[in-house]
Amino acid sequence: MSEIIEGILKAIELIVTGNPTVVEITVRSLLISGTATFLSVIWSFPIAMLIGLKSFFGKRFLKGIFHALLGMPTVLLGLILYLIFAEGSILSALGILYNPIGMILGEAILVTPIVISLVISSVEAVDPEIKDLAKTLGASEFEASIAVVKESTGGILLAVIASFNRAIAELGIAMMLGGNIRHFTSVLTTTIALETGKGDLPLAIALGIILMLIVFSISLATNLLQRKQK
Repeated sequence: MSEIIEGILKAIELIVTGNPTVVEITVRSLLISGTATFLSVIWSFPIAMLIGLKSFFGKRFLKGIFHALLGMPTVLLGLILYLIFAEGSILSALGILYNPIGMILGEAILVTPIVISLVISSVEAVDPEIKDLAKTLGASEFEASIAVVKESTGGILLAVIASFNRAIAELGIAMMLGGNIRHFTSVLTTTIALETGKGDLPLAIALGIILMLIVFSISLATNLLQRKQK
């Protein structure tokens, strides 16, 4: 018990003093996960809007697929992507294995079902009369869709935040595609796992505290923002 307490105290010291290793890993984690979330939103948002606003054959089946992919184990997805990008494989020429680019792409793919599913739910929750009213007032199909998007802003924001939190807290893809290379691909989760195994509890605890602070702070800020909007 005394070792754990001592480790927590040393961890706090590392954070307060701005330990270079802690700062470096934290910044890299934010950049990789933030970029992955941004990329995912770029390609997921149009898909979600198309599914959410349109009626077509197979819509329920397509939504079911994205809902099912929410439970995709990160280790399994990491393995699939590893086999695709590994030397001698289909996309090995890209050279993104054990590279931040590979990690970004992997995390972006991981959170795509989250963005799509939550945005669809948010759009479908908007009263259909809002779109009909916009058309009645002379709005085009695109302008009416924009009106729906404005009404579902809160849900869309939650989708983005949930995706970022999922990306920054995942381990499987970061480890399998990044390899936890020091000063290059090491991020919060992979370093926590490595340092715990090595017995360096202060560093592991410090990074764990930072990870929790990031996730909780973003979630809290989002909740406060939504309350102000109401």
